[in-house]
Amino acid sequence: MLCIEISSHGGPEVLRPVERLDPRPGEGEVLIRVEAAGVNRPDVMQRRGIYPPPPGASDIPGLEVAGTIAAIGNGVTEWRAGDAVCALIAGGGYATMAVAPAAQCLPIPASLDATRAAAIPETFFTVWSNVFERGGLRAGEDALFHGGSSGIGTTAIQLASARGARVFTTAGSDEKCRACEALGAQYAINYRRSDFVEAVREITGDRGVDLVLDIVGGPYVPRNLAVLAMDGRLVQIGLMGSEVMGTVDFRRVLGRRLTITGSTLRPRTVEEKGRIAAALRREVWPLLEHRAVAPVIHCTYPLVEASAAHRLMESNAHIGKIVLTT
Repeated sequence: MLCIEISSHGGPEVLRPVERLDPRPGEGEVLIRVEAAGVNRPDVMQRRGIYPPPPGASDIPGLEVAGTIAAIGNGVTEWRAGDAVCALIAGGGYATMAVAPAAQCLPIPASLDATRAAAIPETFFTVWSNVFERGGLRAGEDALFHGGSSGIGTTAIQLASARGARVFTTAGSDEKCRACEALGAQYAINYRRSDFVEAVREITGDRGVDLVLDIVGGPYVPRNLAVLAMDGRLVQIGLMGSEVMGTVDFRRVLGRRLTITGSTLRPRTVEEKGRIAAALRREVWPLLEHRAVAPVIHCTYPLVEASAAHRLMESNAHIGKIVLTT
């Protein structure tokens, strides 16, 4: 197979096309002939050497793929060779062949092709498990999503809006704010020009929002707590700003009965990810099938141009997802 390996930790230039033997599916796994693979921020972190793959995972980057099943391992009964699937994996996506746990595969929605389906697993698994399961967002509530034009942000905006929540978001340009509003955000705040805390307080009549989903961390943490309403929830899923949070006034946490939670997806067990996959198939797949929500694709690159895809990712100039095609 053709794949992209990380020759050494460093910039995008360390991504190198090579040939390796095809992987083989083990117990409970399937082998996927990859047509497309999503590019995600953790891939960049892995390339830099600050987010190593979990034990037993492939050293090849790539956390989501779409294509057709080429072979099945022992114990797999729900899939057959030739089935069109997208899958969340712990590594190995930047390749023409990839192994995935059968429980983490989902059928490609009839409304999508493989390229668009490859942009689903990482962000949809993350948003569903954090916004709706951990964060408990309900219809009629207000939510603030930071990084609204990212893959996570564009997914969260659409799913929350489709399920009846009012969405606020932040983005780094007027163009990105307009894109977020087109996806369903009722208020998009350009964080380079406005203080999101003051903006949200003004819009909500000083009530605040019920949930904040944050990928920044660091100095955003106390500001996120300041914008939460009574019984509000802060869900932390990234630390792009800093791993060390700013000073937190716990009187606010106690007085407003706030909840601070968060999670990472990649290290979770196959059983946990399989449970999320089942929830997505039940709750979200009908929305995809009826085009109520859809992955947002900024652009695609051939697999061998993975380094160019990473340069774009690090520029933060994209809106939505970047996808590699084979």
